[in-house]
Amino acid sequence: MTARVSADYLIIGSGIAGLRAAVELAPHGRVLILTKSDPGAGSTGYAQGGIAAAVGDDDSPDLHAHDTMLAGDGLCDEPAVRILVSEGPRYVNELLEWGAAFDRTPQGHLDLAREGAHSVRRVLHARDATGREIGRVLAARLAKYPSVTVIDHAVAVQAIVEGDVVTGVRFLDATGGLTEARAGATLLATGGAGQVYRETTNPAVATGDGIVLAYLAGARVTDLEFVQFHPTALAVPGVPRYLLSEALRGEGAQLINVQGEAFMARYDRAGDLASRDRVARAIVRESERTGAPVYLTLAHLPPAVVHERFPAIAELCRRAGLDLATDRLPVGPAAHYLMGGVVTDLDGRTSVRGLFAAGEVACTGVHGANRLASNSLLEGLVFGGRAGCAMRDGSATWPETTRVFADPPPAGRPMVVPTTEAAVRDLMWRKAAVFRDRDGLAAAAETLDPIWASLDEQRAGGASLDVSTWRVGSLLTVGSLIVRAALAREESRGGHSRTDFPERDDLHWKRHRYDSRGAV
Repeated sequence: MTARVSADYLIIGSGIAGLRAAVELAPHGRVLILTKSDPGAGSTGYAQGGIAAAVGDDDSPDLHAHDTMLAGDGLCDEPAVRILVSEGPRYVNELLEWGAAFDRTPQGHLDLAREGAHSVRRVLHARDATGREIGRVLAARLAKYPSVTVIDHAVAVQAIVEGDVVTGVRFLDATGGLTEARAGATLLATGGAGQVYRETTNPAVATGDGIVLAYLAGARVTDLEFVQFHPTALAVPGVPRYLLSEALRGEGAQLINVQGEAFMARYDRAGDLASRDRVARAIVRESERTGAPVYLTLAHLPPAVVHERFPAIAELCRRAGLDLATDRLPVGPAAHYLMGGVVTDLDGRTSVRGLFAAGEVACTGVHGANRLASNSLLEGLVFGGRAGCAMRDGSATWPETTRVFADPPPAGRPMVVPTTEAAVRDLMWRKAAVFRDRDGLAAAAETLDPIWASLDEQRAGGASLDVSTWRVGSLLTVGSLIVRAALAREESRGGHSRTDFPERDDLHWKRHRYDSRGAV
């Protein structure tokens, strides 16, 4: 017999978007948070660089909007950007009021950093562990509310659809048992999907589960071809792809080739502080040109200052046998952030009634084709808060609902996935990563599509799941959606670079492309 739990509001995910929504909801009803692993295991805790907001004397929301849309390469949704940059300072000031310990100058002012494609210093940070600090503050804020319950090691595997409304989810608990969680409103705040690639900066939990849940329920998804590959992941054989924050280059770190030459100016006039998509492509090209690795160096900066400003990154480098302040650090791109996701309005409503989404899993169009550095935490904060407010308002107007799907509960024969996680991730890295072309994408689709169809057929028959089959199925589904979107977009823009269509094509492609289950 399936176990059941209920609440007024259900949140899937315990990162910044989910916690900020919960802060809005906790005074108004019972809130149940399902988190896939431990509450701090998601991408928020991994966010090193900081949170961008127009709080400096030389800054303004208009300037922040300009930088955001320029980085987004012509595809940002301007109303979403305006909300992000205009409401962002208020949300950040709330964090300060609640005790966020962002770094300050000796005079007591906020110590704002600069990162790639920002025209001024506007990034608030807590050393190099900003996400962890924000998570701490929000968790402490929620701790005073007995109305909030957290269930950890809960893997959500299916949206419960009744009529045309999502009324909760089914999840696998820590024992592998299936439980139904029912609520009046459900928020997906599950983060990104970096694990779909062999090389990624994302934590192990980032498998795109929220995108899959929404897609299988009939919700629309968009912009999944736009994957941001962070240019500077530590590339030491046998060592995890540790993120080397863009804040390092903001403080003066340089990219050099094997000859010790600073090369970025050859590829982009903004040099080391160009947008992430351009730096990632330049690193790949320079490595191909020289036949050797590319390095990040801080050796020209005072070692004590480097270690003090970036203690967590210094420790990660030490584990790899390197000194952040003095050694050449081999770097290369790795999957970092998904600009696309589940289509939402500006208050988190998806195209399926009762289902909301916020943070990296969602797509408001705020990032366009390439996210500006340190806008991700701000997005989770602002749009998580807005989604929480909308979830309280049961009379809110929903967008036109698309076709919904109510699959049977997964309780039949065990699902068989005729591939492995490693095979999917390796295929995606070889065929659909920094540079793409029709032949590679078509080859990926030829491999993934039959397996995807098999899983869909098994799912429709109620095949049972365990955590490992759900994980592989999730990666395969998101990977297939990325490949399909990348094949369709015959241009290069932001995080999507086609070598067979190397130019940006505003005449045909200055638009979003949507997908949904059952679409041809």
